[in-house]
Amino acid sequence: MLSTERDSARPELIRPTGRPSPTAAQSDHGGSVISARPDQKFGSNPVDIRDTGHYTQEYIPSFVEKWDSLIDWEKRAESEGRFFIDLLRKRGVKKVLDVATGTGFHSVRLLEAGFDTVSADGSAEMLAQAFANGMNKGDHVLRVVRADWRWLNRDVHGEYDAIVCLGNSFTHLFSERDRRKALAEFYAMLKHDGILVLDQRNYDAILDRGYSSKHTYYYCGEDVAVAPDYVDEGLCRMRYDFPDGSVYHLNMFPLRKDYTRRLMSDVGFQHIETYGDFQHTYRDEEPDFFIHVAEKEYRLEADDDREATYAGAVRAARSYYNSSDADTFYATVWGGEDIHIGLYDHPAEPIAQASRRTVERMAAKLGPARDSVVLDLGSGFGGSARYLAETHGCRVLALNLSEVENERHRELNAARGLTDRIEVVDGSFEAIPYPDASVDVVWSQDAFLHSGHRARVLEEAARVLRPGGHLIFTDPMQADGCPSAVLQPILDRIHLDDMGSPAFYARELARLGFTPADGTGGDGVAGGFEEHREHLVTHYSRVLQETERQEANGLAEQVSSEYLAQMKKGLARWVDGGRNQHLTWGIFHYVRGMGPVGPSA
Repeated sequence: MLSTERDSARPELIRPTGRPSPTAAQSDHGGSVISARPDQKFGSNPVDIRDTGHYTQEYIPSFVEKWDSLIDWEKRAESEGRFFIDLLRKRGVKKVLDVATGTGFHSVRLLEAGFDTVSADGSAEMLAQAFANGMNKGDHVLRVVRADWRWLNRDVHGEYDAIVCLGNSFTHLFSERDRRKALAEFYAMLKHDGILVLDQRNYDAILDRGYSSKHTYYYCGEDVAVAPDYVDEGLCRMRYDFPDGSVYHLNMFPLRKDYTRRLMSDVGFQHIETYGDFQHTYRDEEPDFFIHVAEKEYRLEADDDREATYAGAVRAARSYYNSSDADTFYATVWGGEDIHIGLYDHPAEPIAQASRRTVERMAAKLGPARDSVVLDLGSGFGGSARYLAETHGCRVLALNLSEVENERHRELNAARGLTDRIEVVDGSFEAIPYPDASVDVVWSQDAFLHSGHRARVLEEAARVLRPGGHLIFTDPMQADGCPSAVLQPILDRIHLDDMGSPAFYARELARLGFTPADGTGGDGVAGGFEEHREHLVTHYSRVLQETERQEANGLAEQVSSEYLAQMKKGLARWVDGGRNQHLTWGIFHYVRGMGPVGPSA
C-alpha cells in the first residue's frame, strides 16, 4: 500500500519536538521566503490529521521528485549490505512481493539478486518513479501494481515466498482495524512456509526518550534534514527540509515495537524475530529502526519447545552467530575452522595455527579412546569435531545453536568424508537433547560465557556424562576478585549480566561431584584449571590486527562497516581487560564422579 519514509537514506538533523507545525511554515534562504509545502493539504491544524487514507495527499509530485535525493542509492546499499538478500536466500525464497515499493530501491536490488519480484505501492507517483528507476539502473522492467494493503488480494494475485514491507511504511496505518486487516492480507498471500519482513522506526525511543539518530543505516543522502515536528502517542509528524528551501511533512502513527509484534502474532504468524539496524543483537534504546521477520509456517509442539530453549543470552548469541556479518567474519578473519582462543608460540603466529594448538592441547589431556563418544557443546564450524574424528577416531555429537554455522559445519564434514562420524545438531546447551549417561566426554571451547545460566549448563553436562567421563572446556572469564563494574562495556557488547570465573566453575563442578582430572581433589581452582591469561591478550590482539589488515584489503566489502567498527571496539576492550588482569582464560579438565548428579545432588 503505502510509502512513508520509503527508502529515505541520509543523515538526520535533530529538531525540537512537541510543537504543532504551522499550516504554512516558511524558510528564509538568502533573503527569499519559500513556501514550505506548496501542495500538501493538512488543513488548519496539521496534527489533527490522523487518517490512513491521507497519505495520497502527502505524496504529491513535487515531493516524489525529490525522494531519491533522500535515499542516495549507493550509500544506502553500502549501509544495508546484503542483509535482506542473505535473509531471504537462507530461507529458500524465490518469489517476493514488495508491498511498499516507493521509488524502487529494494525492488531493484531484489531483481538484481535474481528474485522473482512484484512491486506494489499505493502511490501512483511513486510507482511511476520506481519504474523509471528500474530502467535507469540496469534496464530492469518492474512489474508494478497500484494496491491498497487492506484489499491486497483484490489488487495483487498469486502466492509468495516472502512479502517485504520496508521503509517504515506500515506506520501510515492509523487505525488498529486497518493494521490488522493489512497484516491478515499479507498472511493470506504468503505460501504455507512464507515470511513477512517488515521494518519500522524505533518509535519507543522517540516517545520515551526524545528523538536522536546514529545517522548510519537508513538515511544516507547528505543534504536533507529529517526530524519530528510533533510527537504524541498517536502521531509522529516528520519534517523534511531540502537544500532548495522546500519543506514537506508526513503524518505517521508511532508504532511501538512490542505492539507490532503482538499484532503479527494475533493474525497468525507463528514465530517473530526482531533485529535492530540490520544487527541481530541490540539494546532496545540503540537502533534507529527495527526489522521484524515473521514466519507463517505452523510449528509443531516439539519445534515450539525447542524454540523456547533459546532464551535470554543464549537467544542473543544464536541471533548474532546466525548473522551474515558474523558468519563471514569468523570464516575469514578467524580462519573458518577453529573459532576460539589460541595458544601462541609467538605474538605474530597465524590465528588458525594457534587456535588449532588449543584443540591439540585439550585432546592430548584426554587421550580419547577410538570410538569414544564426544559431545561438543557450541561446536561452531566444527574444527574440533573434525580433529577428534580424524585424529582419534571419536564419534562426535556437535551441538550448536547457530543454524548458519551448522550448515557450514555439515558442508565441511561432507568435504572431508566425516558425515558418518560427526552428528551436527541444532540446539542449546542449556537443554541438551541427549539422554542421561550417554557420552564419554563433554567438550566445549569458549561457549559457556554465552549462557545466562552457566550452572544449568554444567548440570546438563554432568547429566549426559557417563560416570567417570571427562569434562574439558575453555571459557573467557572475569578474573577472581574482579569488580564487575569494570567489565560493563564488555557485558553490554555480548548482552550478558555477568561472566563466569575460575572460582565459580571450581565451586559448581565440586557441587556436581566432579574432581580435577589430575587427581589433586578438593574444590580449589588450581587442580583442574590450567590458566593462560596471556594468550587471551595475544589472541584478541591478533584478531584485531588481522581485522584491520583484511578491512584494508576488501573485508569491508563483505562485512558491514558498523559490524567491523563494533568488533574492533570490542576486541580492544578484551585486550585491555586481559592486560589489566580483569579477564582470564584457560583449560578446565574434570572427571565426573560415580554417584548421581543434578541440581540437588
